[in-house]
Amino acid sequence: MKLDCDVSVFAIADEVMPDKNPAIRFFFFFAFWLLIFKLPATQRQHVELGMLSAFRSFNPRRTLMDPLIAVVGATGTGKSKLAVDLAARFNGEIINGDAMQMYRGLPIITNQIPIAERKGVPHHLLSCVDLEAEAWRISHFKKEALRLIEDIRSRGKLPILVGGTHYYTQAVLFKDQLVGEGSDVEDGVEAYEEVPCTSEKWPILDSSPEILMEKLKEVDPVMAARWHPKDARKIRRSLEIYFQTGRPASEIYAEQQIQKEKAVSQEEGLLRFENTLIFWVHAEKEILNARLDARVDDMVQQGLLAEAETMFDFLQSKEAQGIPVDLTRGVWVSIGFKELAPYFTARRQAEMSEEELLALRSRCIESIRTATRQYGGSQVKWIRNKLWRALAEADMTRRLYLLDTSNVSQWGGCITDPSEQIVQSMLQSETTPDPKSLSVLAKTVLGAKEEQAQAQPGSAMKSFTCDVCGKTVVGDEQWEIHLKSYSHKRGVKSAARKAERDAYFRKRELEAQKGEALEADSEGKLNA
Repeated sequence: MKLDCDVSVFAIADEVMPDKNPAIRFFFFFAFWLLIFKLPATQRQHVELGMLSAFRSFNPRRTLMDPLIAVVGATGTGKSKLAVDLAARFNGEIINGDAMQMYRGLPIITNQIPIAERKGVPHHLLSCVDLEAEAWRISHFKKEALRLIEDIRSRGKLPILVGGTHYYTQAVLFKDQLVGEGSDVEDGVEAYEEVPCTSEKWPILDSSPEILMEKLKEVDPVMAARWHPKDARKIRRSLEIYFQTGRPASEIYAEQQIQKEKAVSQEEGLLRFENTLIFWVHAEKEILNARLDARVDDMVQQGLLAEAETMFDFLQSKEAQGIPVDLTRGVWVSIGFKELAPYFTARRQAEMSEEELLALRSRCIESIRTATRQYGGSQVKWIRNKLWRALAEADMTRRLYLLDTSNVSQWGGCITDPSEQIVQSMLQSETTPDPKSLSVLAKTVLGAKEEQAQAQPGSAMKSFTCDVCGKTVVGDEQWEIHLKSYSHKRGVKSAARKAERDAYFRKRELEAQKGEALEADSEGKLNA
């Protein structure tokens, strides 16, 4: 008879005698297995999980070591599929980390995983918010996600956090941070979200970028030097932090950096949970873009337009009742609705011919394709920059594993097998492989990030304004590029020629003035 080395049994052995010799732990496992092997599989699992939960209640130190799996990546890369595969293999439950997929009744437009593909795995925070409910803030999500993680673990199961709203995921993975530099208002600091930052309270926030920048220079010159004068969103956010806290954002950022350095120096770590694994499901850009285009076509076939029109009708009814709807938050900013809104409006106005409506419909769908590709790019950018930087500051980049899903026909060998082996190694406290060893793409992408970090350790972004060209750029690299550009060199030459002309005419003017003075002096002497 072949022994089924269930992970839960190993976990129980680890809870009871974590520091014992492996041979002793295996003996415990073997004896325990003999006691329950005759039970049906479902009953055996309940016994295992019950004992595991009981042991953990008497051993709080081990509870802090419990694992957390996170799956991140661009839309269309297969995050949900990987999460389900891991949950099915390791007795896990899934926590949705996609802000749009939390909405109920919109499975197509929000790309929710179909029930048939969930393999019976429980999904939390999925399809749980009504359309007219207030949009969740990051603080609300983090609180609920952490509660669910604790609940899932208390039942001896493995929590798996998956979703494309990466600032949601990052808020759960890392310990509380004061502020996210350059972050949106939506992904700002939880501690400051309780104070509504509106233009009614601070009218200057509705001003032009020029006025906002002047105010920022007054209250926080450090941040003013950091942002591009036209980047109104970031300038406004820095002012919001100042208005809400009474302190410059740069001062808060500096404190945050000191806290990070102190935590790292004391080996406390910045990850919220010590045993955290992050799988980055990735694909080559050209392959992913083609996949996303096909995905939009599938969504149209499945009823995307009908769902979007339901949202449009809901919005129209609210407007008719005089009830305002904030279209800048929640599901109203989801890809699909805003792109199709012109089509629904035109249909109701009945001023276009059928051919014109069909042409407009095609343009709207093409806009969805474009927006989806752009969104995928922004998700990758977040991982490459913000998530990587947070992991680097915590000295935990080794916890990020890139899985190449460019060839979905090799899903088992390229995705399922290596990810399961990595999770298995972590659960058994074994050494996990080098993240760059998984694939050529992993070596290329992660290797480049490591080289970049070594070349520019801790470099801060700063804005530079060229006195010659009048152009403003952000960052040392962009500044160097501008200085070497043809337009700048041409501007320098032009400025030099202008300076020469100005100097020449100034010289002539001075000579003329001198001549007039001498002539006047001579006339004065003659008259005398």
